[in-house]
Amino acid sequence: MALHISALHDATTRTPALTSVAPITEVDLTREQVEEIGRELEELRARIMSDVGESDREYLYKIIRAQRGLEIGGRALMYLGWFPPAWIAAVGMLGVSKILDNMEIGHNVMHGQYDWMREDTYNSREFEWDTVCPAEQWRHSHNYMHHTFTNIIGEDRDIGYGILRMARDQKWNPVYLGNLGYAAALMVLFEWGVMAHDLEVERIATGERKWSDVKGLVKGMWRKAGKQVLKDYLIFPALTGPLFIPTLLGNASANLIRNLWAFSIIFCGHFPTGAQTFSKEECENETRGEWYIRQMLGSANITGGQLFHIMSGNLSHQIEHHLFPDVPANRYPEMSQEVREICQRHGLPYNTGNLRSQLGSTWKKIAKLSLPNSWTRDDDDLVVNIERANAVKAG
Repeated sequence: MALHISALHDATTRTPALTSVAPITEVDLTREQVEEIGRELEELRARIMSDVGESDREYLYKIIRAQRGLEIGGRALMYLGWFPPAWIAAVGMLGVSKILDNMEIGHNVMHGQYDWMREDTYNSREFEWDTVCPAEQWRHSHNYMHHTFTNIIGEDRDIGYGILRMARDQKWNPVYLGNLGYAAALMVLFEWGVMAHDLEVERIATGERKWSDVKGLVKGMWRKAGKQVLKDYLIFPALTGPLFIPTLLGNASANLIRNLWAFSIIFCGHFPTGAQTFSKEECENETRGEWYIRQMLGSANITGGQLFHIMSGNLSHQIEHHLFPDVPANRYPEMSQEVREICQRHGLPYNTGNLRSQLGSTWKKIAKLSLPNSWTRDDDDLVVNIERANAVKAG
């Protein structure tokens, strides 16, 4: 990776590299500095993993107990669905239960963060979560494709999920005039969008991929989605007898709450102003140190309290998650202090801000990228100049 992109602002107008939102700035790193950053981050990971143990196991169990308690309480309150306050409480409890199941439990367990416990129930290869996307397919599209090729245009399908334009380097097409509408639909139906992710529907539409190529995927989706629909929209509503309709609507509302929240947290971690994308050419022959740099430049954090971080699955520390995807996520808050210090010391931006600012800049980007580049200004031009060892010698 050797990036050298001219800044739009004069050097005298640049703000410091470490701010709440990554600014237009210049970062000059030699090959040695890049690899030193990689070594520092590897040492941080090793130090934290050597301390992982009983406290992390108990943390996971506490979250699981809370999630189960909320689900049981929400299901029970649905039997009082004729009483509006009880119905609202039931929806809220079920919505939070689904958020915890998907984000702080499912997402993190399937990353292998708790494989060291040697427990089948919470093993990354065995765990199944409360959403329509089969865990096995998600592990491929997310753990492998996204975390290996993070923010590389043409490789990381999380850039736009196949339907959105989320980077200026994506060629504009009039179809992207609907960017805001597509994003809103994806937000409402997020679990279904995640389920369809591995199909690469846009490639099927263009003939690059045949339906016969995805028969196995479709069968897996059909089985998993069928079970979820049966559970949420038939079995549990039927168990409440005459309250079938209120229960069905309550379950649908809980799923909607989870979808809106998951979309917002995930998009804030990847697409606010300052989050960078990369070309395939820039990432050829990438070293481990350069991989770490790419993860930091392509991610963003969200500030908040302990409860907020738990509800986000600690993806509010998206920078740390992309650096250390298999480290228990409850360790990210303490790791973030050192990661931020490393960024500050080496002049790298550490993109962080509150939910309102990160979400606002994300939706602003979605709106701007619906238009041709010539119609809008680029707010994300970060200058990164990583000089290869031979270039330094030649200079």
